[in-house]
Amino acid sequence: MGIATAAHVVDQSHDWGEPIRIHHAASGPPVLLPATHRAILLDEKKDTATIVLSSAGLSLPSLPSLPDTPLDLVPPSGYLRIGVEIGWLGYPAAVSTALCFFRGTISAWLGDEYLVDGVAINGVSGGPGFVVGTNSVPYLMGLVSAYIPNRARGETLPGLSVVRDLSHLHDTLQALKSLEEAKKKETVGVSGIPSGEAVPTPKLS
Repeated sequence: MGIATAAHVVDQSHDWGEPIRIHHAASGPPVLLPATHRAILLDEKKDTATIVLSSAGLSLPSLPSLPDTPLDLVPPSGYLRIGVEIGWLGYPAAVSTALCFFRGTISAWLGDEYLVDGVAINGVSGGPGFVVGTNSVPYLMGLVSAYIPNRARGETLPGLSVVRDLSHLHDTLQALKSLEEAKKKETVGVSGIPSGEAVPTPKLS
């Protein structure tokens, strides 16, 4: 199973082999997923990441019961038009610890990301962006990456949110058959240690 998020949300855990907190709102308290039960595939240029979980990780005590059927991705054959309304979810830590819903309209398509007329508050990074299709079924279309405020007059004024396209993950997810395969695709972080390994505790003299 793969969980998509923004690269800047998990890059430190990737670099240092740190645990990742997983919070499925419907399942209760969050739990920590150790480095040995996951692989992180980063695309820093697109600010996207895929967290691949093992079957062993899914059976850890108290791990959230994730949905059996995830949202389908928007087909990679095109992009959403300007003016289409989308929604996104996240935890705006600066305002509330509750899971919040946001919405806005697409203002521009820049080739691999959307500019959206809507607010992305600090803490919502990595939240899923989705669009409702003609069949009334929601499709995952992107991830919240950033908010660009308008500072034309010096003060901070309403700006645009950046939602990264996820169509490139189609091939990535279809090619992965196991956690072992995912770990082979991981890069070495700034610590010099593959992200699938925990940072060793230094010996004290």
